[in-house]
Amino acid sequence: MRDERGSEPAEPTGPESPETFARVDDGFERLWTPHRMAYIQSDKPSHESQDGCPFCTAPGRSDADGLIVHRGRTGYVVMNLFPYNPGHLLICPYRHVPLYVDLTDEETAEFTLLTKQAIAALQAASQPMGFNIGMNQGEVAGAGVAAHLHQHVVPRWGGDSNFLPIVAQTKALPALLEDTRQQLVRHWPTA
Repeated sequence: MRDERGSEPAEPTGPESPETFARVDDGFERLWTPHRMAYIQSDKPSHESQDGCPFCTAPGRSDADGLIVHRGRTGYVVMNLFPYNPGHLLICPYRHVPLYVDLTDEETAEFTLLTKQAIAALQAASQPMGFNIGMNQGEVAGAGVAAHLHQHVVPRWGGDSNFLPIVAQTKALPALLEDTRQQLVRHWPTA
């Protein structure tokens, strides 16, 4: 916006300037990731219907083609196609529902059981030092497929994060998805 003389106004340089504000010591460390705006602002498919929903189509494929580790009565476990770490699993109900509260009691019980079994299989297969377990419900919460509930089970090891995702926008995964899937199938608890 131009001022009355027709020139651009100068950026503020006092305590309200962006440079000063960005350096305010508030006790938080910040990791600036402006490249994520391309994803945030993109036109992602919403998968609001079952048509084209990856979690509705995966069970119709063979286990290898669908990256399915285990099939239960009301839900199944699948490898994440874009894993944060090797062995990143997703627990999914067969039924196309968006929210955890939409599950029936039977589905909720098996969802919990599948989560526990996934952790046991990962512990037996790769001895992780910890896990991230969680759900993002709704697009605003970060769900890539908001219309079909899924829970992440991510194995973690000390030092598994490094500079590559930040600097090179690359994640180093030391194992192929199918190799990891087969290892988890072998270690899946039988009871």
